[in-house]
Amino acid sequence: MHGCRVGLIGAGGVAQRHARVLAGFDDVELIGVTDVAPDAASALVAQSGGRAYADVAELLAAGPDAVYVCVPPFAHGPAEEAVIDAGAPMFVEKPVAVDLVTAERIADLIAQRGLRTAVGHHWRYLSVLDQARELLADRPVRMVSGSWWDKVPPVAWWSRRDHSGGPVVEQAAHVLDLIRALVGEATEVTAYGNGTPPPVDGADIDSVTTATLRFAGGAVGTLSAACVLGWKHRAGLEILADGLALSITEDGLLIRDTDGERHVPADPEAARVAVDRAFIDAVRGIGDDVRVPYAEALGTQRLALAVADSARTGETVRLATPVEPAVLTSGVTVDA
Repeated sequence: MHGCRVGLIGAGGVAQRHARVLAGFDDVELIGVTDVAPDAASALVAQSGGRAYADVAELLAAGPDAVYVCVPPFAHGPAEEAVIDAGAPMFVEKPVAVDLVTAERIADLIAQRGLRTAVGHHWRYLSVLDQARELLADRPVRMVSGSWWDKVPPVAWWSRRDHSGGPVVEQAAHVLDLIRALVGEATEVTAYGNGTPPPVDGADIDSVTTATLRFAGGAVGTLSAACVLGWKHRAGLEILADGLALSITEDGLLIRDTDGERHVPADPEAARVAVDRAFIDAVRGIGDDVRVPYAEALGTQRLALAVADSARTGETVRLATPVEPAVLTSGVTVDA
């Protein structure tokens, strides 16, 4: 079986990370990159190989076996549609869009084509998740608390709501995705933003957001997101069940129960490698460990936007029961 020929759409920081990982796989050939900033594409191929393509159409005409879509949140949609039309397996970086309409349209197209996909929620590949699931297997979750306290990333589009979706959609989506994996689906969200943007030119996002959530399984929870610091201070979640407290971050799992307290370390870089390895293996037909295909990522997109919408409107948002991608509706209603 020949190696997997991969093309990249986008040449920013996350595309550079994927390029580094993929370059380390013996069975992957990076055929090239396209970006709306040609200089960025040229710089990336100088490091990773391949060639810089003028646009998405030219990249797809080269016949890649798989394509990574690593564009800013506001740019999602056209690139995915082009890849779907070409019938190529597709890895999409999170968040999958800034809105729900775009994400649902892409999900419908993927379902119609039966296309192989993966989304970059690499926290699902943390080595400690299986142990967390085992500990929770016979104890219902009572409460969960997620947080992402960080800085404003150094990209111009990030502090604009219509470009990034805001901190909850662009950053805290990792935490919400992990909450969904361990606690289940949320049915109701009430959130508040502080109405004050961070001190960045042109910013219109809330600098802090807090939310309460109710889950289908009976648990309740909170989420807090902030971008007022100069460093990444906290990103993770805590889960309470009867006689059990878990704290999960990219660095590991802290367990406290009747046996005392113990820490199980995790390697965040290993998770970043694993998400790419799983996708490439699936494309090559030698494995099926894609944990977040596009349809699954859509559930996280719904939840993140529910929090953002509630913070923006001041109203409670109720989420509909998840449905199959082929018959998606908006999935979100706002109380009057």
